[in-house]
Amino acid sequence: MDSAVSDVSRDVSPLAVDPEQQEDLRAWETDRTRPPIATKIVVAGGFGVGKTTLVSAVSEIKPLQTEAMMTAASEGTDDLTETPDKLTTTVAMDFGRITLDNDLVLYLFGTPGQQRFWFMWDDLVRGAIGAIVLADTRRLEDCFPALDYFESSGMPYVVAVNHFDGTERFEPEDVRDALTISEDIPVMIMDARRRMSAVETLLALVGHALDVTPE
Repeated sequence: MDSAVSDVSRDVSPLAVDPEQQEDLRAWETDRTRPPIATKIVVAGGFGVGKTTLVSAVSEIKPLQTEAMMTAASEGTDDLTETPDKLTTTVAMDFGRITLDNDLVLYLFGTPGQQRFWFMWDDLVRGAIGAIVLADTRRLEDCFPALDYFESSGMPYVVAVNHFDGTERFEPEDVRDALTISEDIPVMIMDARRRMSAVETLLALVGHALDVTPE
């Protein structure tokens, strides 16, 4: 019987699924001759800027999160002035996946924001085609380390200002001037909680990465 089951399993086509479920599958999930184009994206920025929120908003799978509760040990180290309601923090990475254009699969890796976790960045960014640097206009200086890192490494990146409720809204060019980044770096105003806003940012990064490294 085990042999019979094995034979049947080999004969089952990837298309032999429930028709209702098949409607939700991507082309690369139903056709073994059409592998997806897999790319890696890094989401970086300062502490509490919305990296975990962005990955969670766009991921089509349940995102992997390495969140730990904030404790008294972080007092004096993590500045909660602008994020008093933040109760957890990423201590390793966030991971999610989103499929664009049927067979373009983006794997998202969110970096930890605090300086004491920066030693992991080299491993997290290895193999990535580009990065999103999230910024909060109330504390732009928090994104400087990420900007310096990607500038020095030569990795394509875009700046995405996560607009928080109740904060002043600035134009992209104002942010560009404040950060003193070049004209060729896309600067976007977005809301990390909104899926479409986050997807637009991802598309901008993919387009920018293709322009910079078309091969």
